Amino acid sequence: MPKVHTNGIELYYEVQGAGKPLVLISGLGYSLWQWHRMVPLLAEHFQVVTFDNRGVGQSDKPAGPYTAGMLAADTVGLLDALNIEKAVILGHSMGGFIAQSMALDFPQRFEKLILCSTNFGGPHHVPVTPEAMKVLADVTSDPLTRFKNGLSVSTAPGWAEKNPQMIEEWIRWRVANPIESAHYQAQMAIGLSLMPEAAAFEDKLPRLNVPTLILFGAHDKVVPPANADLLAQKIAGSQVVIFPDAGHFFPMEIPEAASRVITDFAA
Repeated sequence: MPKVHTNGIELYYEVQGAGKPLVLISGLGYSLWQWHRMVPLLAEHFQVVTFDNRGVGQSDKPAGPYTAGMLAADTVGLLDALNIEKAVILGHSMGGFIAQSMALDFPQRFEKLILCSTNFGGPHHVPVTPEAMKVLADVTSDPLTRFKNGLSVSTAPGWAEKNPQMIEEWIRWRVANPIESAHYQAQMAIGLSLMPEAAAFEDKLPRLNVPTLILFGAHDKVVPPANADLLAQKIAGSQVVIFPDAGHFFPMEIPEAASRVITDFAA
């Protein structure tokens, strides 16, 4: 199993394809499995690097809380170990927090930046919808029911019903790869730490001088797509693409369409 020692931990990673490096950073509670539908498509054009963030998968799981800066440093250490000087960095949801922190602290490592289904934190971002919050905050149902309900609210209306095999695969993966509550809370602390206005990225993003693409699903209830315009207002020259038939997990819902947009921008 390929692992590197970075920032005091062992980080599990995989590399597929050849060409310009493209690094994909997963969201809260997800390992590199999150990208399995897109990696074969992207690897036709790029050297695709995926990895398990600290706290999940086959990477180390030290006690939290974690910060975006901490996981950004983990990612930079991975690039160092792979002798990658610059890359296209893509972060989804919590991974978007990590990518923003990394872009601000290590701008020299960026060829381009792609922010997916994320926000800049603080009091001025558009929060999770009440509908999604009700599901995500449920602590009374059994874990499998909560997970199924979470998938329903995190994908476009009707997608789950139209893709029962994918849902079953998703559930089997989660059952086989549970995340301990302590590790989930350690990652959850990343977003919580960005809630104070002084800690948010909002007023720091205008410093960025890297080509940036912002991607959202139109039906995202977890991180509403109105956050795309808020990010774009802060990052000069950034581009926004909203996928009309997807929700929060567009990398799983529409891998082909998402991969085409990413390839066109990152090439």
